[in-house]
Amino acid sequence: MSMTPETFRATAAAIEQEVGRVIVGQQALIRGVLITLLAGGNALLEGVPGLGKTMLIRTLADVLDVQFSRIQFTPDLMPADITGTNIIAEDEQGRRFFRFEPGPIFANLVLADEINRATPKTQSALLEAMQERTVTVARQIHTLPQPFFVLATQNPLEMEGTYPLPEAQLDRFFFKIDVPFPSVEELVEIARRTTGAETPRAQTVADGATVLAMQALAREVPIADAVLTYVARLVRATHPTDANAPDTVRRYVRYGASPRGMQAIILAAKITALLDGRFNVAFDDVRAVATPALRHRIGLNFEALAEGVSTDTIVETLLDHVQPQAAL
Repeated sequence: MSMTPETFRATAAAIEQEVGRVIVGQQALIRGVLITLLAGGNALLEGVPGLGKTMLIRTLADVLDVQFSRIQFTPDLMPADITGTNIIAEDEQGRRFFRFEPGPIFANLVLADEINRATPKTQSALLEAMQERTVTVARQIHTLPQPFFVLATQNPLEMEGTYPLPEAQLDRFFFKIDVPFPSVEELVEIARRTTGAETPRAQTVADGATVLAMQALAREVPIADAVLTYVARLVRATHPTDANAPDTVRRYVRYGASPRGMQAIILAAKITALLDGRFNVAFDDVRAVATPALRHRIGLNFEALAEGVSTDTIVETLLDHVQPQAAL
């Protein structure tokens, strides 16, 4: 289907509005998840239980009229429980053969709940799906449905019995989004919506084909060389060995962001420009998306952890240190 910038903006606004009928507040969270979806990426959400992360992705699936799947990660979960497996079947003549039985990963929107509770072997089952959009079982490659989007969650408080995601897997996530606790006003509204006789339901406003068309249009947004250079310098400055890295990075950072971080910033900035009604990327678009694109791609050293320095602080320092004018 054809997609124009005006249609893109109107459709995105309709999606956010319908999700907002069910999810109270959390505008930044909804916007971040929507940007990730329209970029064709995957999102990692970090927040305490009960903040509506599962409800958000389920509501998004309703609004987009696509298939939803939920995987609860536990220490005894096996890779085949996610990807699927070959089973023995019989045809009408009684002859046996192997038939592939797809796992829950074969959906459009997949919720990987508490992903850090599974073992590294099981976590790695998601890597191929998140990057190549395929699943390989018994040397057979199976293509996942499109659009495909993984929303993984993890609890930042209860770390006993968990397996932190390795750097290679974290890098596969387009955004890492922090889920804040609701305000008093939002808690009151949550109580009104969820404890009454009727529960709000979102209406379908788009489908998978619309999402794919929006993803294609987002990649067509032009970006000036000056903005590209700014993003490249920003990503380079996350590395403590870079000549232009600020002192904060040299002191607290163990390793910096990968080229995927640059790709995420550029795509997210293009979508941000479209959502703002513009068909060109501004420096402010880059600054608006830098934190969720980089916070999980920067590794801190022991000194940073001991002093309570966060990756968000590092990104804020980088945005102050690397000025857009220097890229011109």
